[in-house]
Amino acid sequence: MISIFKYIMQGEYLAAIIAVLSRCFVVFCCLPIHELAHGLMAYALGDRTAKNQNRLSLNPFAHLNPIGTVMIFLFGIGYANPVPINPRNFKNQKSGMALTALAGPAANLLMGFISVWGYFIFANFSNNSQIMLAVATFFLYAAQINVMLAVFNLLPIPPLDGSKIVAAALPDKIYYKYMMYERYIMIGLMVLLFTGVLNTPISYLTNLLMRFITIIPRLIFIGN
Repeated sequence: MISIFKYIMQGEYLAAIIAVLSRCFVVFCCLPIHELAHGLMAYALGDRTAKNQNRLSLNPFAHLNPIGTVMIFLFGIGYANPVPINPRNFKNQKSGMALTALAGPAANLLMGFISVWGYFIFANFSNNSQIMLAVATFFLYAAQINVMLAVFNLLPIPPLDGSKIVAAALPDKIYYKYMMYERYIMIGLMVLLFTGVLNTPISYLTNLLMRFITIIPRLIFIGN
């Protein structure tokens, strides 16, 4: 994970500033898009709850959660206020919830892919310009955080999006028991995050996905 405090302690103030700016970009742009993707998918599947509550918006202040925002700056992983969804409005509740849940991480992966292209374009045409290299680094950080958010949200742990995707394949009896303990499992998730237990698997999966989404731009701009 990108540590802002590590850069400050090492005196790498430019890198720290770029890391802060990239996280501001994620908080004020990427998290709203993540939540908007959930809302739009739900709306497409017949649920107007988010639309009726004015949550189909790119306005970051309609989505931001104070604790989740602080977590983004401290750990690179966080969350926004979930878009309200009423699964009863879906023709098939479990598949509707799975598709709605998948839309958010998919939006993060798309933004990560776009950011990767921004990195390679600015790095390739930088001509050693410090400003161009700084912009390239900004896009790289934004890509890493977006991919990390996608990986984190796809973990099959309630209340993360991954739990709703996995739940679609569970029998109803197990599904309701699974969701019954969501609040308690969330507390355990927070403990795992703050103790750093999840750092290694999240970092591994993030690096794996980063290598995958950089294959095409790397071939184009580097040739290997």
